[in-house]
Amino acid sequence: MTRLRHIFLIEDNAGDILLIRQTLDSLDIAIQVHVARDGDQALFMLAEGHFQPDLILLDLNLPKVSGSWFLERSKLKVPVVVFSSSSNPNDIRQAVQLGVKEFVQKPTDLQQYADRVCRIIRDWLPGVDSTSLSGAY
Repeated sequence: MTRLRHIFLIEDNAGDILLIRQTLDSLDIAIQVHVARDGDQALFMLAEGHFQPDLILLDLNLPKVSGSWFLERSKLKVPVVVFSSSSNPNDIRQAVQLGVKEFVQKPTDLQQYADRVCRIIRDWLPGVDSTSLSGAY
């Protein structure tokens, strides 16, 4: 039986949510995506305990409270990858200091966007082998 993986996507942009969901749906991996639209909602969802994420994809530029605010207040034991449009060196430095595994800038090209999401999954979702990702490229 295939293990269901839980990806926690903390993102406010509906277009990005759709692109990430479409990319993840194309993979040969059983994935359930949980979405929070800001850092406050993300902390609340984690506190509820209805799921345990295997990987967190985090945008920094969120309404209400930022992704950095979320990182400062969470004590996560799962990989967190920042997937953001920011290229600000201060954002990158702060995210790394707060424990993210990687800071990935969102590309504007759709194929590059999908490729980058697949690479994040390959590199940071525990127990995923590259054969599960072959259909996505």
